[in-house]
Amino acid sequence: MFEEAQYFAPVTRDEHGAVTVELARTHPGFADPVYRERRNQIAHLALNHRRGEPIQQARYTAEEHEVWRLVSAELKAKHEVYACAEYLDAKDRLDLPADRVPQLEAVSRLLEPLTGFRYLPAAGLVPLRDFYGSLADSYFHSTQYIRHHSVPFYTPEPDVIHEVIGHGNALASDRFAALYRAAGGAARRVETTEALEFVSKVFWFTLEFGVLYEDGELRAYGAGILSSYGEIEEFRHMHIHPLDLKIMGSTHYDITKYQDHLFAADSLAQVEDVAGAFWDTCTDESIAALSR
Repeated sequence: MFEEAQYFAPVTRDEHGAVTVELARTHPGFADPVYRERRNQIAHLALNHRRGEPIQQARYTAEEHEVWRLVSAELKAKHEVYACAEYLDAKDRLDLPADRVPQLEAVSRLLEPLTGFRYLPAAGLVPLRDFYGSLADSYFHSTQYIRHHSVPFYTPEPDVIHEVIGHGNALASDRFAALYRAAGGAARRVETTEALEFVSKVFWFTLEFGVLYEDGELRAYGAGILSSYGEIEEFRHMHIHPLDLKIMGSTHYDITKYQDHLFAADSLAQVEDVAGAFWDTCTDESIAALSR
């Protein structure tokens, strides 16, 4: 199992069909029985979903809507300073609500006419081959739960803010959507675990934590940076390296802290030329040769 697994709370279903999300004791919502029951209910919705069906609504509370409102407002101001132009244009196209948590089905209805992408609800961890493979079909697996209201600017796991503000806005761009699909095609094409890891690491250092130069400034396009209240102000102070497939595909990273090694492109066109072309053409053999 890839180390991303530690990012997600395990989800179990007993013989009676009851769903339980096993939050760690360090999770902000661990001691909140109301939040824990909400997590169980939302996970149950995802586990019962079938591709092609409308996504059932998660009945968000007033506290959860307030978390979305607070984080959306803070990220909006930071995006104007730190996000690349393509992301900002896509964000305007998608036009997410700022005052409430949008339903995944509603976001899908906004996205599909723009780039063809739709969401699939995820209860927790999705196996990497399933997650990336679905991208080839223009489907993005997303959690529906939102972080605990006691710490609105922190989450120990990817929540709907990360999935929709980070990835959803990017998926409203034709250029970014094409890159997501290319990564999905690569995951479908390769067969070995090692090759899939390599594909996923290139995704991590680009579409999750990618940065690029624009008008002489370093700006972010990765969803992991653009959905993080704290990390978005820190990425310019990290170790910045040029795009290099071999290094990106073999670099270890720690998902429990800010990413301190980032790979910068000279432009979005270079991301397409390097990462996009790699995903379009890579095979088990070419990745094995690149890894030597």
